[in-house]
Amino acid sequence: MLGGVFGRAADAGDRVHDFAWEKAHDEAFNAAVAELKPDFIQCPRCSAWVCRRSCWNTKRGLCKECAPDLGVEMSAAQASRSVEEIWAHAAMAEEDKHLAKENWRETIVATCPNCGKPLAQNAKFCPECGTRLQGAVHCTECGAQIPSGAKFCPECGAKAQ
Repeated sequence: MLGGVFGRAADAGDRVHDFAWEKAHDEAFNAAVAELKPDFIQCPRCSAWVCRRSCWNTKRGLCKECAPDLGVEMSAAQASRSVEEIWAHAAMAEEDKHLAKENWRETIVATCPNCGKPLAQNAKFCPECGTRLQGAVHCTECGAQIPSGAKFCPECGAKAQ
């Protein structure tokens, strides 16, 4: 009999305590929301709440999900395209894949840097346009020009390569 009276009184006390705590919690939460509310805005298109500083497109009046910043998107697209181009050019050319075969030396044909016509081995001039093919040879030690046919550098005496 006394346990029932005291038990109900304890429950009532707990409820009063819980109510007071919940009220304080709700007030603190509402104060925090009121403090932060100016930093956020609701997008009229998608109804999402976003921060004004980095997620809101002021020029368009929409969030950046609905109206991305076109300058940023253009930069990102250009960077992405550049990476795609690099990977495309880095792919092995079809003729390079055949170099692994035993006769790879036979498949390589030199071409004239001026007209692009195929050249015979060790040609000194292009048979099509007459362009001189073997440029001046320079010493690997001192950088001086070595005359054609010379076996040693006339400046420092290093062996010509």
